[in-house]
Amino acid sequence: MVSAAETLRDRALRAAAEVVDPEIPVLTIADLGVLRDVREVDGAVEVLITPTYSGCPAMNMIAVEVEMALERAGIPRARVRTVLSPAWTTDWMTEEGRRKLHDYGIAPPGRTGGRRALFGEEDEVACPRCGSARTERIAEFGSTSCKALWRCLACREPFDHFRCH
Repeated sequence: MVSAAETLRDRALRAAAEVVDPEIPVLTIADLGVLRDVREVDGAVEVLITPTYSGCPAMNMIAVEVEMALERAGIPRARVRTVLSPAWTTDWMTEEGRRKLHDYGIAPPGRTGGRRALFGEEDEVACPRCGSARTERIAEFGSTSCKALWRCLACREPFDHFRCH
């Protein structure tokens, strides 16, 4: 039910925020920080999204899903615009999103990218299954381009780690 005080922008933001990432369906685009803003422009809605990286294949699907969510919410003629600057960072992920990743079996990114990453050094990555810090990276890319494949040396299970950007 829509309250009388709820604006078009509020309704659009609520609808867009519920769209899930097609590659990690436990996360919404709001959890990821991909949903940047919702604006009302001349009575129409414009939704701004930023990809996790410029070649992200999920962005076209996310844009379509946002348009469909807005249509279902009774908001026609909405536009979805991709914004590349400033570039997305894992710092934009919500704490809830990080928790959802962990619960889904994907090691969430650290809190900040840090300068060490420029030299190939990574922060400690804890196993999302057993919590051990005795882990190693197996491959730079995992099941999707935004994740790396890791293995726990304690429980011996492989797992994805959401890469820092």
